[in-house]
Amino acid sequence: MKLTLSNRAVLFGLILTASTSVVLAAQAPVIDVSSASSEKQNKGSLTEQLANVERKLDSRNRAQVNIQSQLDDLQNQVNELRGVTELHTHQLSQVLERQRELYQELDRRVSAALQSTSQAASTTVVNLPAVTKNYSDDLTENEAYDKALNLVLKDKRYEQAISEFHSFNKAYPQSTYAPNSHYWLGQLLFNKGKLSEAEQEFSIVVEQFKDSSKRPDALLKLAMVAQQQKNDNKAKQLYRQLLSEYPESTSAQLAKPRLNKLN
Repeated sequence: MKLTLSNRAVLFGLILTASTSVVLAAQAPVIDVSSASSEKQNKGSLTEQLANVERKLDSRNRAQVNIQSQLDDLQNQVNELRGVTELHTHQLSQVLERQRELYQELDRRVSAALQSTSQAASTTVVNLPAVTKNYSDDLTENEAYDKALNLVLKDKRYEQAISEFHSFNKAYPQSTYAPNSHYWLGQLLFNKGKLSEAEQEFSIVVEQFKDSSKRPDALLKLAMVAQQQKNDNKAKQLYRQLLSEYPESTSAQLAKPRLNKLN
């Protein structure tokens, strides 16, 4: 059956319309509703995770700051305790040193008194060999020395004691108390930080009174003076001299740890 021209045009129009509908249908976008919702949920979950991480980091940083602050406080307390301990150790050392010197002075006084009594009793029985005196028969000399010594041991008036010992050494240069007087004067000057003047007094004891019981103490103090003057070589020499000449003395026992520190 033959199609007329008009029928062919109608048929062509129908085909063109159908093709256009197919193309438009193929090009229409397809939206997956479930996939979009899942993506939104993932984004929300990630944001929450990041927020949690930030909160944890912030909490950890605050904890670290608190810990560091506590450590700083503890370190400060340790430093304070260490300073207090060092101060107490130094004060105890000074107390022990003063007690030792007082004991030696009292021991000397007792020995002198016993020796005087023994000599008085023995002269009525038999003549004994002469004994070197360590006390004076001059009452004025005794009073002058006692006055200076009591200013230290009893009254604690150290400035006046320095003046009294100076006066005593000038008035009685050959006194039996001279080594003790020079030593006490050196000790008082040492305590005041007058190292050069103290060194002169201790040197007099060491060089001029070799038989004095104060000589090992004076050697110890000379070494301590040298150590404070940053003259470690001289201090070592004096400590070794003390240990060599008076190895069993109390001063030697005090010198050993000091020498070990310098070595």
